[in-house]
Amino acid sequence: MKKTKAINVISLANTKARRAGEMARIRPQTAMVLTAGHGKRMRPLTAVTPKPLIEVCGKPIVEYGLDRLKAAGLRKAVLNAHYLPDQIHQFAEHYQGLDITVSDETDALLDTGGGTKRALPLLGNKPFYLLNGDSFWIEGARPNLSWLSESWDDASMDMLLLLSPTVGAVGYEGPGDFLFGPEGQLKRRPEKRIAPYVYAGAAIVHPRVFDTAPDGAFSLNVLFDELIEKGRLHGVRMDGTWLHVGTPQAVRDAEFAIGESAA
Repeated sequence: MKKTKAINVISLANTKARRAGEMARIRPQTAMVLTAGHGKRMRPLTAVTPKPLIEVCGKPIVEYGLDRLKAAGLRKAVLNAHYLPDQIHQFAEHYQGLDITVSDETDALLDTGGGTKRALPLLGNKPFYLLNGDSFWIEGARPNLSWLSESWDDASMDMLLLLSPTVGAVGYEGPGDFLFGPEGQLKRRPEKRIAPYVYAGAAIVHPRVFDTAPDGAFSLNVLFDELIEKGRLHGVRMDGTWLHVGTPQAVRDAEFAIGESAA
């Protein structure tokens, strides 16, 4: 009798723990897509076109990310605009399937962190998706935005980054960004060493990380480093192939990779 009671108590505790974990996991309802930069490395293509609107296989780069957001069930996204802002506004007006608001940065380019902070009133007070507007990925067997959402734990993280292995990434030749800690926390690549993973331009972010963030222009890397110190920057390995479309040559490489994946 005592043994049965003990088993029931353990079962109840496990159920409560599972429910608590489910409550800690969220499905973001909004997304910030970074589309304000000059795209200098993409010249001459960006002389008259914002980098996120450069086409890959006849489709603007940013549209691939927006399509992923739609597939994940989102209905609202925010794009920021600084360089050639009229084109970003026009694209946002004509894109179908998402309610898109443009956060204006024509007064000053605010970088990735400052631009996101300015858009917070449009994003709400719950965790949101953050996407780079100039990169995307070929999906694997498991949709990556859903994988991010399923991996989120509000109790232990403030940002969750989608990471690509450096090996196999298309258009990327850098030394990598991060290493994984034992429980999914991220660590920076040590100086003069190679890291196995690079940030793939997609994340879930809780707005609270901006509570103490500086005003004006700043990089998200500032927040990455603060969260690493607190053990609250986590990552998951993506499923599929990351396409880093940073140069005209990378456009051609991405088109080749897409063609190969469809063959």
